[in-house]
Parts: sequence; structure tokens; C-alpha cells
Amino acid sequence: MVDSLTDGLKVRHLTMMGLGSAIGAGLFLGTGAGIAAAGPAVLLSYALAGFLVILVMRMLGEMAAASPSSGSFSTYAEMAFGRTAGFVTGWLYWFTLVMVMGAEMTGAAAFMGAWFGVDPWIPALVAMVVFAAINLAKVSNFGEFEFWFAAIKVTVIIGFLVVGTLLVFGLLPGSAPVGAANFTGLGGFAPNGVSGIAAGLLVVAFAFGGIEIVTIAAAESKDPALSVGRAVRSVVWRISVFYLGSILVITLLLPWNRLDEAQSAAESPFTLVLQQANLSGVVGFMEAVIVLSLLSAFNAQIYATSRMMYSLALREGRRGPLARVDASGVPRAALLVSVFFGFVAVLLNYLDLDGLLTFLLNAVGASLLAIWAVTVASQLRLRRRLEAAGPLPVRMWAFPYLSWVALALLVGLTVLMLTDASSRRQVLATLAVVVLLTVVGLVTGRRRAAAR
Repeated sequence: MVDSLTDGLKVRHLTMMGLGSAIGAGLFLGTGAGIAAAGPAVLLSYALAGFLVILVMRMLGEMAAASPSSGSFSTYAEMAFGRTAGFVTGWLYWFTLVMVMGAEMTGAAAFMGAWFGVDPWIPALVAMVVFAAINLAKVSNFGEFEFWFAAIKVTVIIGFLVVGTLLVFGLLPGSAPVGAANFTGLGGFAPNGVSGIAAGLLVVAFAFGGIEIVTIAAAESKDPALSVGRAVRSVVWRISVFYLGSILVITLLLPWNRLDEAQSAAESPFTLVLQQANLSGVVGFMEAVIVLSLLSAFNAQIYATSRMMYSLALREGRRGPLARVDASGVPRAALLVSVFFGFVAVLLNYLDLDGLLTFLLNAVGASLLAIWAVTVASQLRLRRRLEAAGPLPVRMWAFPYLSWVALALLVGLTVLMLTDASSRRQVLATLAVVVLLTVVGLVTGRRRAAAR
């Protein structure tokens, strides 16, 4: 089904959105933590996580191309397992993105506040209002902003890979070939063994969160099947080139045992590599790139939360404000509600209330695992039904075997998280939210049935 939204997004919007969605502030600031855990063998951690995401995206792309919906995986969960499954998956995703919106804006506002010498809440408020206005106008505005945000990020990564490769081979003035001293000479390729690779996997597993927004946006494109197909196919080389290429360059040029999670742009492995090329203004440049990445993610999250809320309201059969679109085809009420709770999330980050914020952010930590697992299960259940309805524009490879492989990898990742104290708290907090949403879903479902 295609929801009653507009078709203002073009194929180039979704294709570039797909290219840029996996390039976030986490790549620029968080890669050091994975490298510190696994050494150069973090490449294996990224490769395994990337393989899992490629499988999940292929399955999601199969369903989205055959039945575009702004509810995406939530809609497919409802089609496969009933209303409660769709309710829980949709609201879990909405809650996750609202909390991430708050964290992203808090991070961006800290940088911007320092630039302009003002309290961080001022740029946070301005950015909230500006991006809300952009999304309220029409969907093509969102598409254009994401297109250019993504284009800048892709250009930065390509530039980094070019400079890094020249440094590796000693082709820049004042540089010499680095050889494999950092790659294999500091305790070997996997200095911390299998446990280090596993620890690295926990750090990098959710680095690719955000690419699912492409399948939500596909419902508002002129040719959903073509758009989804192109975006999903680009996932494979995007992960291979951008992530694995960047990590390979970093681990060749920098000693792994001197890296950790960056607390500032100056500590980013990307900054440290570019400084080797004697480029001036690198720290300021990376700060700008990080802020741009955070704002890009924030813009996409406003869009995704509003569409998910709209889809949930529409599927409930309600005709209230949340299930309506305005003259521009924008679900205005759903968008404003999501923005309001984004404000609340930012406020919670500033207040840093003991216990509450920690629990909420922990619940976000493992939510993608639950959403990915439901996506895989939905594809396994729906494949034959979708095939019976007509030819599939996008098909999952080696069905059902690779689908089961993806499910097994998700189970293995969950078990791995349960063996780590901090990750275990994330799994348990997510489980608590899922149980709460299930109860709410069952109660509201019964009331809805009784009202008929």
C-alpha cells in the first residue's frame, strides 16, 4: 500500500540519502573505541556488523519495494504477526529516534555554543525551530537538505580516503611509506584475540543505524520500487568503501593502542590522520563536519518520527489530527508532536537526571536489535505472500537461508551483549520498554475491538 502522502522525493534524494545515512558523527568520533578494543582486527568486527546490516536492508528493501509504506518495518510486522507486533515495533522505533534526536542536538549545540560564545540551549532552540520549519513546508525540502548534507559527507569521506591512501604510500611531500608497522607490529593483527574482536563488535554493531530511513522515505517517492532498489544495492559498496576503507587507512597510519573514543574533534582518528598531511585548520574542519553530521541525522529523525507516528495513527483507523496530512502532504500534527518530544529529550540531556536519562538511553542501545529481528521474522513470514501478489522488484538473496543466517547473527549478538555488563543493561532496559509497549498495545487493541 502507498499511504496518502505526496510523492515529492526523487530517486536522487533517496539514493544520496542512502549513501549518506551511514556516515554519522559516530563514524568520526566513535571509531577509536572499536579500534582500541580489537586493534586492526576491528576490520573483522565492522565486516561482520556490515554483513548483518546488508542482509537486514536487503530484506527490508524487498518488502518496501513490493509494498511501500511510511510505517516500513512496523507495517510489515503488522502484516506478518498482527496489530500488536506493528504497534510495539513502531512505537519502539519512535521512542528510540526521539531519544537519539535529543542526544544528537545536545552534541551539536555544544559545538555551536562554543563557536558563538553562547549557552548551548540557544543554538539547540534555533536548530529545532529551523529544522521543524523545513520539515513542515513540504517533503521535497527535507529531501533537498538531506541530499546536500549527504553530498558533503560523502565528499569528505572520499577526500579522507584519497589523502589517507597517499599518506600510506608516502606520496605526499614530507611523507614516507608506512608499511605494516601499525597494522601488524603492535601485538599482531588481532592483539586482543577473539575477545577483542567481540568487544569491537559490541562497539560498532549499531554504527549503521539510520539507513532504514530510506525505506520509510520510499513511500513518498515517485517510483518507490526503483528508489528502494537503488538505495539497497548501494548499501554493499557504501559499507565496504566508506567504513572498511576508512578503518583500514586509520589502522595503517595510527597506532591502535593510542586510540579510544574521541571526546572532541581534535581526538578524532580522522583528524589525527589529516594532521599527518600537514593540512591547516583540520580540527575546525572536522568540528564543522561533525556538527553537519549531527544536524543531518537530526533532520532525518524529525522526518522519520513524524512518518512513523502518522502511519501508526492511520493504521489504527483514527481520523484525528495525527492521521491527517496538510495541503503540502505533510503530517503536520504528527511532526509537531515528535518535535515537542525532541525538545523534551534535549531538556533531559541538559538536566541529566540521575537514573532516568541513563535508563532511557540504555533502552535505546539495544532497540535496533529488536527492530532488526522483527524485520527478519516479518520477511520470512511475508515472502511467499508477496510473491503471490506479483513479481518482486527487489529479492532477498538465497531465501530463506540467508534470512535465517541474519536471525542467527542477531541472536548471537544479543547473547554477546548479555555477557558484557554495560551492554547487558541496554538489553534489559530495551526489554522493559518492549514489555511495557506490548501491554499498552494489547490493552488498546482490546479497547479498539470493544468499541467496534
